[in-house]
Amino acid sequence: MEIPEGDNRKRAICPNCEFIDYDNPRMITGTLPLFQGKVLLCKRNIEPRKGYWTLPAGFMENSETTLEGALRETLEESGSVAIAKQPFSMISIPHVNQVHIYYLAELQKADFHPTSESSEVELFELADIPWDEMAFSSVTKTLEFFIEDHKSGQYGFHEDNIIVNTQ
Repeated sequence: MEIPEGDNRKRAICPNCEFIDYDNPRMITGTLPLFQGKVLLCKRNIEPRKGYWTLPAGFMENSETTLEGALRETLEESGSVAIAKQPFSMISIPHVNQVHIYYLAELQKADFHPTSESSEVELFELADIPWDEMAFSSVTKTLEFFIEDHKSGQYGFHEDNIIVNTQ
């Protein structure tokens, strides 16, 4: 590991061909799907955090946009087709090298079901969200932003960070 010329961070550099391996953050993209005022949550059937509730989301694939990835993940995890309304939250999580992006979305109909990735898929009233059973802090933050915006009826874009001291 060394700092390449013109750079400011240590990188893995091939000693033979001088190829620089840029190890950059992973993008997680998903939706906050709504149907008739309720939020669709999925209970994870895979690790990490198996058995906990989450918004449908996952790693963005090469050759897709964040929106395409969010809608694909929603279908894979809930069996439902969502229509994105707007980007809603972006949460940087530096200690795990991830950025989570969620889109506010609507389901056209209450058509959802468990999948290989989700043991349960359920619509929740805002008052009934299982806060103590949330899989990830980015999901909790996104839901908190939504509830605050819902009170005013105006939905903005929220950017935040989850900083964990790993030293």
